[in-house]
Amino acid sequence: MWKEQGVSLREIGRMLGRSHSTFSREPKRNAKYGVAYIPCRAQKVADRVAKRQRYKAPLKNPRIFLYVRKHLREPFGWSPEVIAGTLKLDHPGESIHYETIYRYIYSQKFKTRGMRLWQYLTYQRKKRMKKGGRTVHRDSRIPEAKSIDLRPAIVAKRQRGGDWESDNLGGPKTDKTALSVTIERLARLTLLSKLKDRKAATKRQALTKRLSKYPKALRLTLTEDNGSENTEHQQLSDDVNMDVFFCHSYHSWEKGGVENMNQRLRIKRYIPKGTSIDSLTEKEIKQIEHKLNSTPRKCLGYLTPYEKMEQLIQGLT
Repeated sequence: MWKEQGVSLREIGRMLGRSHSTFSREPKRNAKYGVAYIPCRAQKVADRVAKRQRYKAPLKNPRIFLYVRKHLREPFGWSPEVIAGTLKLDHPGESIHYETIYRYIYSQKFKTRGMRLWQYLTYQRKKRMKKGGRTVHRDSRIPEAKSIDLRPAIVAKRQRGGDWESDNLGGPKTDKTALSVTIERLARLTLLSKLKDRKAATKRQALTKRLSKYPKALRLTLTEDNGSENTEHQQLSDDVNMDVFFCHSYHSWEKGGVENMNQRLRIKRYIPKGTSIDSLTEKEIKQIEHKLNSTPRKCLGYLTPYEKMEQLIQGLT
């Protein structure tokens, strides 16, 4: 009103007890591109800016913030739970809950500066999902197969070493090769072997070669699915002196450890879906295996699978 009456900005500033430069900048900020200055709209903009300015620095303090961002992204690619667990070890006195990290990752874009941090999570989901499963049940078609119902109950509890799971990870249908993925249930140790073909004899030879390197006390049971590559299970059982059990058909979650590892290999971009196994070299497969086994795991008290397996071996002696 005063400005329309011809009162100078300096005089208006003196009457309101403010600097005249404040009234000079205000129209420049909120009357751009030929749009008239509208006080209510200018107030909304000021409120929005003030809210952002008062926003507390994410993830408690700069040290924790930088630690989380560093280990969430490559080359680490750790989960929020692993990051929260190792933070206490690397920086005594500092702590953060993994749920806080998840909330930050899935917060509004202006808080994460639009970096799409969800793409560094294991499943790379834009929204957090609920757990669920299927309820189908069919019998195995593998000759002389021992049902998982006969497997010792202690195996499901993960209270001892020596219980393994195995599965094949395939590429396009045109591939001749496949990748044998085998894990130890307690230590989460992963063994990757490139198979020259998908025949049962090839799978058996690969498992025999890798499992025979471990003490007999750490070769107790092996759980597989009903794929044709597992039909030589009886000879395998004799070769490595361990019992082989089979999941019910279409019950892949009954060997959830190796299924989870297959998902890690896909979603962590080690072997993206559609990648040809034929194109992977032995050196590349060994590098992937080493990274999987040298990454701390929450379920192991933030030990690596290598360290946990070493504990199991030392416990035998």
